[in-house]
Amino acid sequence: MRTLDWIVLLAAMAGIVAYGLWKGRRTRDLDDFLVADRRQRWHHVALSIMATQASAITFLSTPGQAFTDGMRFVQFYLGLPVAMVVLSITAVPIYQRLKVYTAYEYLEGRFDLKTRTLAAALFLVQRGLSTGVSIYAPSVILSVIMGWDIRVVILIIGASVMLYASLGGARAVDNANFLQFLIIMGGMIVAFVTLVRLLPADVSFLEATRVAGKLGRLNAIDFSFDIHNQYNFWSGLVGGCFLALSYFGTDQSQVQRYLTGESIAQSRLGLLFNGLVKVPMQFFILFIGATVFAFYQFTQPPVFFNPVEAEHARTGQHGAQFRAIESEYAAAFEAKRAAALGYVGALRSGDAAATETAAQTLKAAQERAGTVRAGAIEIVKEFDAKPSDANYVFLSFVTRYLPAGVVGLVLAAVFLASMSSTASEWSALAGTSVVDIQRRLVRRGAGDRYYFVSSKLATAFWGLFAVLFAQYAGHLGSLIEAVNRLGSLFYGTMLGIFLLAFYFKRVGGTAAFVGAVAGELVVLYCFFFTQVAYLWFNVIGALAVIAAALAVNPLTKRQK
Repeated sequence: MRTLDWIVLLAAMAGIVAYGLWKGRRTRDLDDFLVADRRQRWHHVALSIMATQASAITFLSTPGQAFTDGMRFVQFYLGLPVAMVVLSITAVPIYQRLKVYTAYEYLEGRFDLKTRTLAAALFLVQRGLSTGVSIYAPSVILSVIMGWDIRVVILIIGASVMLYASLGGARAVDNANFLQFLIIMGGMIVAFVTLVRLLPADVSFLEATRVAGKLGRLNAIDFSFDIHNQYNFWSGLVGGCFLALSYFGTDQSQVQRYLTGESIAQSRLGLLFNGLVKVPMQFFILFIGATVFAFYQFTQPPVFFNPVEAEHARTGQHGAQFRAIESEYAAAFEAKRAAALGYVGALRSGDAAATETAAQTLKAAQERAGTVRAGAIEIVKEFDAKPSDANYVFLSFVTRYLPAGVVGLVLAAVFLASMSSTASEWSALAGTSVVDIQRRLVRRGAGDRYYFVSSKLATAFWGLFAVLFAQYAGHLGSLIEAVNRLGSLFYGTMLGIFLLAFYFKRVGGTAAFVGAVAGELVVLYCFFFTQVAYLWFNVIGALAVIAAALAVNPLTKRQK
C-alpha cells in the first residue's frame, strides 16, 4: 500500500476507536452498559442493526461468492423483509414492555429457568464461535498486505475492538456502529464507481455485465425447488425467513440493538428499515463481485487469488508444474478475452445467430480456463487440503487496481465492518453471560456495580475467546457461507423455543426444554448424515422443536 492508503486506513480505525470511547465515556451502570439506557432513535437502531449483521465477511467474502458462484446468494435474504414485519408485531412489544436486558429473560417467565439457560447457552456457543470468523476476515487483509503473521494481526484487531467495547458498552457500540456503517457504504460505492471506470474503454458497462451474465454470474433468482440446492427462491423465502426470525428475534447480538430503542415505535422503525434496505444492499455487494468477474474477462486475473499460497505453490516441490500451468492459463485467458470481445461484437451487430455462436465460443473458452485453473488448485492442495480463494478475489482486485487513497478507504470499510459487528457481538455475549448465567445461576443478589464490572470483564473474556477461535477460521472455506452455516446449526432450535413461547400458550417449560433438545439433535443429524441444504436446517429445527414439545406436553402435565 502507498502512504496515502495507510493514512486513510489508520485514521479511520483510530478515529472510530476514539469516537466509541468518547461516546461511551459516561457509561456508569448496567442499564447504560447493556442497553444504552434505552434512549436510541430509530435511525441509530436501524444502522446499528445493519452494521452488526454486515460484518467484514459481507464486504470481503460476498463479492468473491458472486465471482465464483454468481449472484444466487442474494436469495438467502428474500425472507428477511417478512421476518422484520413479523418481529415488529410480536417480539418488539414483548421485549420493550418487559424491559428485559436479554431475550432469554423472557423465557424464564414464560417457561422456566432450565429453558432460559438452554437458549442462552445455545446463543453463547454459536455466537462465540462465529465472532471468531468475523475477526479472521479482516486479519487476512493485513497479513497478506503487510506480510505479517496472521496471529499477530488477529491480536491487533481484537485489542482495538476490545478497547471501546469493554469500556463503553452498548452506548459506545451503537454510536460507533452508526458512523461506521456510513463510512462502510461510502467506501463500497467509491470502489464500485472506480471499478466501472476501469473497464476497457471499448467495452461499455452494459456489455461487460452481459458477458458476466452469459457466463452465469447474474443468476440472481432460481425458482426451481430442490431441498439440496443451497440457494433458490424457496430456500431463501422460507428458510431465509426462519433464519432471519431466529437471528433478529432470538440472537442477543441483534435483540440488544433494538432493546436500546427509546420506544416500541422507534425499535419497530429500526427493524422495518433494515427489512427495506437489506436485500438491495446485498444485491449491490454481490453485483460488485459480478462486475469484478466482468472486469477479469478483459484483464488477466491470477490463476489463484491467494498470493501467499500461490507463491508457496510456485516455489514448492511442484513449482515447475505450477509455473507451467500459469503460462497455460495466460494462453487460455487470451483465448477467453478474444471470445469475450467477439461476443461483445456480436451483440453490437444485432445478429442473433452470430451472438449465439459467439456465446458458445465464450462458454467453451471459460470452461477451458476453468480446467487449467483446477490443475493449479490441485497443486495448492499440497499446502491446504481445502483451498479456497473466494475470500481473496475482492482484496486482490482492490490492492492491484484501485488508485491511492481509494485502496485505503475500501480497506477501512472492511475493517470498520469487522469492528462494528464484533463489538456488537461481544457486548451481547457479555450481557447474556452476566444477566442469564452469572446473575441468575452463579451469584444472585449482588449489587448493580458488581454486575456492571462483571459485564466489562465478560466482554474482555469473549474477545479473547474469539481471538483464539479466529486462528482456525481460515480452514472454513468461503467465510460468508461458513458463518451462516454455523448459525444454522443452532438458529432453528432457538427459533422453535421462542415460537412455542409466543404462540403455544399451553406448552410448559419441561416440554419446551425436551423439544429444544430433540430439535437440536435433529439438526445435527441433518448436518452430519444428509445432504440437505443448510438454510433448511432453520425450518427443520424450528418445526422439530414444536412437534416434539407438543408431543411431550400432555405427558409432562399428567406427571404434575
